[in-house]
Amino acid sequence: MGLLSFLFWRNKKSANVAKQRLQAVLAAERAARPPRRPDYLPALQRELMGVVSKYVKIRPSDIRISVERDRQQAEVLKVKVVLHPAGRG
Repeated sequence: MGLLSFLFWRNKKSANVAKQRLQAVLAAERAARPPRRPDYLPALQRELMGVVSKYVKIRPSDIRISVERDRQQAEVLKVKVVLHPAGRG
């Protein structure tokens, strides 16, 4: 029985090493790719433009939307709306 448990333990160790290597390869691959922009951002920008323009005068270039990753690797949607002083928009 000792021989079987020894062989079984080695397989677990080998699988663990393979898993860690695969995770390292995937992390390197993700880091090398440029971040992909979600497909819904242009539609979201148009809808925000419609809502904000009900209250203030803005141009389409005044709304900027980006998706970033925070330290916990969660996606963060950032929306920046530039408001011009009255008469300068």
